[in-house]
Amino acid sequence: MNYRDKLNKLLEKNDGLILTEDIEKVNIPRQYLSIFLKENKLEKISYGVYKKPNAVEDELYILQRKNKKAIFSHETSLFLLDLTDRDPINYSVTVPYGYNATHLRKKELNVYSVKKDLHHMGVIETKSFYGHLIKIYNKERTLCDILKNRNNMDNIFLNDSLKKYLNSKEKNIPLLLKYASKLSIKSVVKDYLEKLL
Repeated sequence: MNYRDKLNKLLEKNDGLILTEDIEKVNIPRQYLSIFLKENKLEKISYGVYKKPNAVEDELYILQRKNKKAIFSHETSLFLLDLTDRDPINYSVTVPYGYNATHLRKKELNVYSVKKDLHHMGVIETKSFYGHLIKIYNKERTLCDILKNRNNMDNIFLNDSLKKYLNSKEKNIPLLLKYASKLSIKSVVKDYLEKLL
């Protein structure tokens, strides 16, 4: 298989989106990106990110592919997990302490930092709005994060999300309390549960 075929196959596999690192992993010379650009078979979205002209620009997927330590959280997770109908104004991500997230803040993302040992707690994969797999926090972790940040949130929004969770069949209160304990907000979570249950 020649490099053109390899690149076409890779683009097909990735739904028309490709990063420079993707072609490097399969040893396709970078010059083929330039060739495909000249032939209008690719468009450059941003540094190191390309897409076929008919492919959808999946912002969440691209953002996470370029920032592997950024996990979608808070309001973004609530929306993706169907715990709110409010479309987030700005996307929210959580990164481990020490991660330089200046470039993410410049893109007007809400960036939260946690201890490295808590960064992967509750991570799951779900599909973005365009069907690509992305990493987000599960319902229990997301609710803990929201409650930890409750002073910066609309109280009605917070209560509605909690009620929606508590009315769902998939709720896992023991897991919610376990995460709350690890995030040092167990008493806060218990207070909210007592009010809403």
